[in-house]
Amino acid sequence: MLAHVVAQTASGDGQSFDIFSLLLPLALAFLIFTMFRRQRKAQQQVKEMRTQMEPGTEVMTQFGLFGTIVSIDQENNKAVLELSPGTHATVHTQALSKVVQQESAVADDHVDDDAIGATTVPDDASSLDADRTVADSSAAGTPAGTTGGSSSVETPEETLERLDRERIAGENREARGPRDPRANPDN
Repeated sequence: MLAHVVAQTASGDGQSFDIFSLLLPLALAFLIFTMFRRQRKAQQQVKEMRTQMEPGTEVMTQFGLFGTIVSIDQENNKAVLELSPGTHATVHTQALSKVVQQESAVADDHVDDDAIGATTVPDDASSLDADRTVADSSAAGTPAGTTGGSSSVETPEETLERLDRERIAGENREARGPRDPRANPDN
């Protein structure tokens, strides 16, 4: 297409009008206009975000670190963030990528406290496996299906006792050598 426009210009034949010779510069102008417009919008968003950043605002950095702004030094382009109580980090102001909306914090406050307390989290992963719990409880001398208490959930004290029994049993197995007849009934 470009070769056609160049050939037509070189021949000096100006009598015929080609729409493509006009369309190419218009498309190029449109692309340049949209690029500058997009860049201007991005700069405007950055300026708006910078005006929102003041001490006490919760922000997110480009590398995904959340914190609350303690202070901002515009001259040196530094911001001090409080990541957790007593933990501070100094970052470049350009690393601050997003202001976290305060509505999310309000929504978290309305979580039902009863739903949080209803879930019981076990102290160790062994109580998650039902087969292992039954095997451990029968080896410890308690009836299968119970953990030694009145409820089906193991208390922290019962967990410690069970873990101590398992540790002692493991030490006893290690203490008996391979020549011990009790360890190897085939001998």
